[in-house]
Amino acid sequence: MYSENVTVVNATGIHARPASQFSKMAAGFQSNVTVKKSDAEGDGVNAKSVLNLMTQGLTCGTEITIAADGADEKEAVTALVEFVKGGCGE
Repeated sequence: MYSENVTVVNATGIHARPASQFSKMAAGFQSNVTVKKSDAEGDGVNAKSVLNLMTQGLTCGTEITIAADGADEKEAVTALVEFVKGGCGE
């Protein structure tokens, strides 16, 4: 398992459009990918599900943990962290 923390930087947070793009990107990897608020307990939610992402309340300034477990775990986490650092395409 590989994980990294990143802070949501886009002003509107991870709402419907960024969540859709994030989950589509996550689905492109073989690894199981999860996302959770860094200060939250538990394993996080399936990042390949738009609805799961949207229920997390990932607003601007929220630190999140992106984790992956599988053959391409490091590549998955690195790509998704860069997506969030870049403002989720907004």
